[in-house]
Amino acid sequence: MKNGSSSGTPRGPRTSATRQKLYEAAVTLIAEQGFSSTTVEEIAERAGLAKGTVYYNFASKADLFEELLRHGVELLTTELRDAAEQESARGGGRVDSLDAMIMAGLRFIDHYPAFSQLYVAELWRPNRAWQKTLMVVRGQAVAVVEDVLRLGVEEGEFSEEIDIQLTSAALVGMVLVAALDWKAFQSERSLEDVHGALSLLLQGRVGGNGRLGGPSGD
Repeated sequence: MKNGSSSGTPRGPRTSATRQKLYEAAVTLIAEQGFSSTTVEEIAERAGLAKGTVYYNFASKADLFEELLRHGVELLTTELRDAAEQESARGGGRVDSLDAMIMAGLRFIDHYPAFSQLYVAELWRPNRAWQKTLMVVRGQAVAVVEDVLRLGVEEGEFSEEIDIQLTSAALVGMVLVAALDWKAFQSERSLEDVHGALSLLLQGRVGGNGRLGGPSGD
């Protein structure tokens, strides 16, 4: 990919800061007016940079957007993984790791609402040039949750009847959709309040279960 981050070319702090400005400008503008209506000139102007700087860092507007999606989802994946590992290091169980990941996901969406909205929208738009890349990074994010669920089943914390692949996708989707609904329609609620509600769903308390996918532990 020409001048893309996947080229393997080392980039210094100044270049990384420039690309970050372009990411932030692009995601804001595209969320406001759509990909087709957003021009490279507008992205450069919003970032406070020359138009040529966009093409120095990215081959095209589509290339910029593809790298934006990759960058954002990989950041989310890292935060989910870190949250699970930190909870495990503290001695928490696998359900505690999943709960920590829910909080990490909510914090990410709270910090990057425009990106999260774009990501969800692009998942359902076929025939995009970046669709393959989006599916790959989406799979990476879901795989982090799958790993925790699989360990929980192996260790006997979760029921063996759990469909790991579908459940992990459902948990990621739950956080994304619930968080976007929170930001758009229930913004008066605190992050902790929203996390508490999703935590109850995770732990099966709403359905009367204390063990994910298994019988009540009460």
